[in-house]
Amino acid sequence: MAELMSDQFFSILIAGFLVGIVVGLTGMGGGALMTPALIFLGVGHTAAIVTVDLTAAAIYKTGGAIAHWREGSPNLTLAKWLILGSVPMAFLGPWLVSGLTDDPETLEKTLKLCIGVALLFAASTYALRLYINLRNVRSGGVLPDDNPPIRPIPTLLVGMLGGLLVGITSVGSGSVIMIALLMLYPGLSAVKLVGTDLVQAVPLVLAAAVANIAIHGLEWDLLIPLVIGSVPGTLLGARIAPRVAQSIIRRGIVVVLTMSGVALLFKAGLHPYGEGQETLEAITVALVGLAMLCLVPLVWGVLRKQNGLPMFGAPTVAELEEARPRPQS
Repeated sequence: MAELMSDQFFSILIAGFLVGIVVGLTGMGGGALMTPALIFLGVGHTAAIVTVDLTAAAIYKTGGAIAHWREGSPNLTLAKWLILGSVPMAFLGPWLVSGLTDDPETLEKTLKLCIGVALLFAASTYALRLYINLRNVRSGGVLPDDNPPIRPIPTLLVGMLGGLLVGITSVGSGSVIMIALLMLYPGLSAVKLVGTDLVQAVPLVLAAAVANIAIHGLEWDLLIPLVIGSVPGTLLGARIAPRVAQSIIRRGIVVVLTMSGVALLFKAGLHPYGEGQETLEAITVALVGLAMLCLVPLVWGVLRKQNGLPMFGAPTVAELEEARPRPQS
């Protein structure tokens, strides 16, 4: 026990608790938030952090999946096709990366590069989801269909892409697969989307965790405080979610993901200003965040205008996030 109570025990516990609250509040980005948070804390090698994050995700996603299963919300046929694609690729992904090099430093940079790209991808899926909802609202909505005809090949490919991404980076089991399901099956209700995604995510992250543990081992001094912090944080976030403006938090998450993605690209060895220019790189990350805060609302306003809406006003971002398929007449 004394070995587990390292100097970083409480910093990991607090990070897990805070990220858990955000996940409970919004349902967004466990891996997309936790992995970069632990990397920037400097609590271990990136491979160890990815492994621990996937193992923790396998624990808390199982609880969410069981809850949705009992409510009957998952589309099990759709989940089956996603699992058939995602699980093999989630298991294969870590072996592909580890086969690239035997040099720990090169592996570290490769993983940070992959995670940085995955974070930027995850941030973009949030904007894409809002835009799809905007188009659906303007077209009068789509008919609800919680049991749509399954499109096996596209669904299988979505699972394969999501599995590969998660196996390598621990990012994407929610954000990337969710937006793909929204595009392939727009009639699915929000509860069906979430339930289906959670059910397929359990074997996905479990396969990814097993592969990473087999390659890198499991550092219990990272896992135990992460689980101790994240589980109550998630429960607390879920309890206070009805009283919190989630749309503002979600937009903040997108800014954080974008800044973290750019920072990790720099850490991976992409130095546009040359070696040793950490100050310029830090300024760039800050400017990216500032641009996200100032320019993205203007771009969003232009997109609204192109769809026949005023630049600002109804439907608001919060209303679009909660957009549902229109009922059948």
